[in-house]
Amino acid sequence: MPKTLGLGLPEATEQVRLFHISVPQEAIDDLRARLRATRFPNQQPVKDWSQGVPFAHAKSLIEYWESRYDWRRFETELNSFPNFRTSIDGLGIHFIHVRSPHPDALPIILTHGWPGSIVEFIKIIRPLTNPTEHGGRAQDAFHVVVPSLPGFGFSDKPTQTGWNLPRIASAWSLLMQRLGYRRWVAQGGDWGAGVTTALGHLAPPGLAGIHLNWQFVFPTEMPEHLSFEEQRAVDGAKLFLGDGNGYWRQQATRPQTIGYALSDSPSGQAMWIYEKFYSWTDNNGSPEDALSRDQMLDDISLYWFTNTAASSARIYWENKGGSFSGGKLTLPVAATVFPREIYRAPKSWAEQTYSNLIYWNEAEHGGHFAAFEQPDIFVEEMRSGFRKLREQ
Repeated sequence: MPKTLGLGLPEATEQVRLFHISVPQEAIDDLRARLRATRFPNQQPVKDWSQGVPFAHAKSLIEYWESRYDWRRFETELNSFPNFRTSIDGLGIHFIHVRSPHPDALPIILTHGWPGSIVEFIKIIRPLTNPTEHGGRAQDAFHVVVPSLPGFGFSDKPTQTGWNLPRIASAWSLLMQRLGYRRWVAQGGDWGAGVTTALGHLAPPGLAGIHLNWQFVFPTEMPEHLSFEEQRAVDGAKLFLGDGNGYWRQQATRPQTIGYALSDSPSGQAMWIYEKFYSWTDNNGSPEDALSRDQMLDDISLYWFTNTAASSARIYWENKGGSFSGGKLTLPVAATVFPREIYRAPKSWAEQTYSNLIYWNEAEHGGHFAAFEQPDIFVEEMRSGFRKLREQ
């Protein structure tokens, strides 16, 4: 088997060109051979997830990936949407673009994070673009744009440094302009929230407002006596900064080093992501409570086949000295807090940062991968969150 198997992405130009996803069968065969040859570590001496993915969970997922998972099924689903590539600021950017059958639809650009991808949004595209077929009204319709971040998925891997959040935000603004949208909104979680917040600060012509499902807000001065919601936020932040951010430190300091391991070992790539599906989803002790194995492996396989372990990790390195929040925002902001988010900000803190907070809701279910875990709730949040902007 060959050591490297490229996808042969077509060279992108400033024209917006259709793109068909087709992973070579040779690459699928290579993956299965590598999975069959997996060398596992010994079983952990604890009974829980405190040392990482338990042996039984890892072995079961790898065996399923090798013998039962069907990439072609998901590839067909991806290709059921119009995929495109175009060059922006010298980099080929991949995106899904689906126009609504309703002419007055509101254009929206949805941005994923890590270890997410465009996979997170697959189940919400049709309900957003065609609401009358999915329990909504024509006036709830969106034209949907879902790009892959630089270094992720079928976008190009940057060969030079500098692709930080403001630069990505500028690229997204140009993308919406290139697609002919004069008034549009943006949404994001995780790094997508960082990009979307950066868009809010950039305030490009046409951006009417944003929605965030992870709000990076803290008070300028911490109150002496904390409310329940404030204490919850503080506790969540402390847990993440203590026990929960080892991956962040690795990817923000040595993304190339971890890239060698993850690019060579599909089981390593899988566990690097699978552990986050356990830690960050709304589950009852197992990632499969929140997402099916096929859903998780759709995302993991996308990272594997595109060989983007290192290039996706570099987004942490590029932004390690920056700020996700960037200070106060004055344009309209809508926000949804999901109960199993890594860090849940109280509304009182959000109001200090978002001076034009047009919508706030705390959902009953869902975690960090909101659209992936709870597509129905997420769709309703998009409809409700941007309703006020449609009336203007």
